[in-house]
Formats: sequence, C-alpha cells, structure tokens
Amino acid sequence: MATSRIASAGNDSLALRCYNDAVLVAIIGLGLIGGSIGLALRQGGKRSKWEIVGYSRRQESVTNALSLGVIDRGETNLEDAAKQAEFVIIATPVLAVKEIFSKIAPHLRSGCIVTDVGSTKVQIMKWAAEILPPKVDFIGGHPMAGRETYGIQAARSTLFQGCTHCLTPSEKASPKSIDTVIGMVKKLGAIPIFMDAQEHDNLVAGISHLPMVLSVALVSLTTDNPSWSKMSKLAASGYHDLTRLASGNPEVNAHICLSNQEAIVNWMDKFSQELERYRQLVAKGDKSLEQALTKANKARLEWLSNLSA
Repeated sequence: MATSRIASAGNDSLALRCYNDAVLVAIIGLGLIGGSIGLALRQGGKRSKWEIVGYSRRQESVTNALSLGVIDRGETNLEDAAKQAEFVIIATPVLAVKEIFSKIAPHLRSGCIVTDVGSTKVQIMKWAAEILPPKVDFIGGHPMAGRETYGIQAARSTLFQGCTHCLTPSEKASPKSIDTVIGMVKKLGAIPIFMDAQEHDNLVAGISHLPMVLSVALVSLTTDNPSWSKMSKLAASGYHDLTRLASGNPEVNAHICLSNQEAIVNWMDKFSQELERYRQLVAKGDKSLEQALTKANKARLEWLSNLSA
C-alpha cells in the first residue's frame, strides 16, 4: 500500500488520503451501524478513495454486505481484517469491544487510527488505554442515530445525516488523528462534538438508555397482561411510538445496560420519583395536573423548535 498522508479535515472528502492507492478501512461488525458507515463511505462507487474491508464472524453477513455494496471485500478472520488497515472502525455490541481490542492489538500497523460506535464510552476508553499499543491512536465515538429495525439489511447511507456524533479522544491521540476522525464523521453527514466519557455516559443514560428501558418495560407490562389480545387491537400510534425502542437489537441493548449500570439506575430512580409525582396528581384528582402537563408540553415544543433552528 502506498504511503499515506493526513490532510486537513476541512477538505470536503475524507481527511485520510493516499497518493496512489485507496486507504484501507476495516469495519468490524456488519450490522445496522457498521453497514451504514460502509455505505456512506463508499458513496461515489469506484471513485471512492477508501477501500472498505468488512469483518463478521458469520460468512452470511459478509456475503450480504458484499451484495448490498457495503464493503469492497469481506473477512471472517478478525486479525486478517485489521492487520493492514490504516483506519479501524469497531461497530459491535459494547461488551464485545474488549475482546476485539485484545485480538487485533498485536496486528495493528503503526500509525493506525481506531475508533468505535459504542453507546457507552467509559469502559471502552479504559479498555483502549489498557490494551491497544502506543503505536495506534484511539478516538472513541458514538453516533446518535439508529432505526427501529437492525441488521445489515436495515443499513442506509443516509442514517447519520444531521445527527450528533460524540467523540472522546484518548489523551495521547494526535491532532492529526483527531482531524481524520472528524473528517470521517463529516463524510457520514454527522455533526462531531467532543465530550468527556463520564459526562457522555451520564447524559445518554437519560436521553437514550432510559427511554429504551421504559419502552421495553411497557411492552413487557402490556403483552403479559391477560387482556393483551383485546388491547392489541386498540393499540395505535401512541403505543407504537412509545414502544419503538423495544424493537432494537436485544444484544446491543443488554450490553448498553451492563456497561452503564450506575448512570442508568440513577436515571431510573429519578424517573420512578417523577412517575410517582404524576401518580399522586392523578389519584388525588389534583387540579395542578393540567399545569404539569402544560409545562411538559411547552418544554418538548421548545426542544423541537431548537432542533429545527
């Protein structure tokens, strides 16, 4: 492979360049997120400056990724996928990342950049510092995007358009490597922001992880009810909207909860207190219930307004 150089992330193409050959990018994990990254990076077809190799344990996933145009070539051997890559993107459930780090660490080339898409960051940053060799730069990442369905068939090149993409660089990551990841994020159509890993995990526990748990809990409560057969015929848009997150990948969601337990439990406790407050308003027929509903209504409308601003 030709010697590469790193250009300014302000370039409208990706930051990492190669003089005479495409840059080799390894995407480890070919589900919704990994697949969507591959599609976004390969936009432009043969004119793309990136050669994408995708890894999955399952040959079927590799075959599907090739047929969908997600990757240029596939591997079912993790070490082979990573050993020549200049840029490695880990798109697996969070608790799988530690083992992946351990397996690829001895095979990563000097100067390689490694990032991930995990929904929690504290554990991943800790594992990266302990396991990855000094010759590579790790910049943690988390695109705030998803779909109701999952798997490679659900991948879309536009999945990240306009979404926030959190970045948590390791202390030793070079400015050039950080610029490269910023360039990749912009190529995806996302908006990069920098955040401390601990702060990230606490904040997303409230706006992402708690809603997922609430969605799952509502499905469990209602579908286990003896009257569900009749209830299901009445369930409409409200139930559909509130339970959407329960359709997410169970393995991914379990790993999220198990890697961010303290923050999620803290938000669950706060939610229980708030739910009890509304329970009391309803149970007592309190006239201030409408005021509470109005306050929440205005807060959500303000948030939506800021999103579109």
